[in-house]
Amino acid sequence: MKVKAVAKEVGISPQKVRLVINMVRGRKADEALNILSFLPTPTAKAVAKVIKSAVANAENNFQMSPAELRITDIFAGQGHTLKRFRPQSRGRISPILKRSSNITVFVTEEEE
Repeated sequence: MKVKAVAKEVGISPQKVRLVINMVRGRKADEALNILSFLPTPTAKAVAKVIKSAVANAENNFQMSPAELRITDIFAGQGHTLKRFRPQSRGRISPILKRSSNITVFVTEEEE
């Protein structure tokens, strides 16, 4: 059974989140959290938080063992984009797009 956790409107662009997500895709949950703890980016903290939430959902709602959980699907979609503007020379403006992402994690119990 797949157990899901979602973090919505994380203030990091999906392009930056996907760099970290690709490192932990397909790994065991505790191994993925160990890898993320040594990454210096703030993105790693956000991804680790979602993985911990998925593991907690599996443990509390479906009585699965946290040691046997594996990340099957993990992806980052685009959230809302805040649109801001910056003045430029000769009376012009240039847009600033502050992107956010929705991080989704699915974990399943390994069968031996």
